[in-house]
Amino acid sequence: MTKDQTIPARELIVFMVGEMEFCVDIIQVREIRGWTPATPVPHSPPFVIGVINLRGTVLPVIDLPARLAKGKSEPSARHAVIVVQDQDRMTGLLVDMVSDIISVDAALIHPTPDVSSAVARSFVSGIVTLEGRMISLLSLQDVLPSHERKAA
Repeated sequence: MTKDQTIPARELIVFMVGEMEFCVDIIQVREIRGWTPATPVPHSPPFVIGVINLRGTVLPVIDLPARLAKGKSEPSARHAVIVVQDQDRMTGLLVDMVSDIISVDAALIHPTPDVSSAVARSFVSGIVTLEGRMISLLSLQDVLPSHERKAA
């Protein structure tokens, strides 16, 4: 890389799950909505709250804290649903709150450290270090495993 070339910045949506900060690439986000009740789907995994109708598109809503083993949420008007697109499928992610939109150089995104759980490593594709914060970059393709995407 020459001196004139710079590493492109990425824009990330930052949100809270409990006391932890996570983020996703803004390119994957279609919209952010307030919580509205979802229609339960029988025999769905415990972290699937149900489905919502988003302007004619029915999409599943995932309880992200439950998916990340942080306990099941009791959704309220204070929660937010981040509608994300992973390949050809849209999914809602229930989070405690959306807190920020940040622009970071790729150099500030560090590899996920080696932890004892392979599942934990697969859900986090990197760690963003910014202004004393450490924000986990969520790997959508692993949070929504392919067999569950087909079932939802």
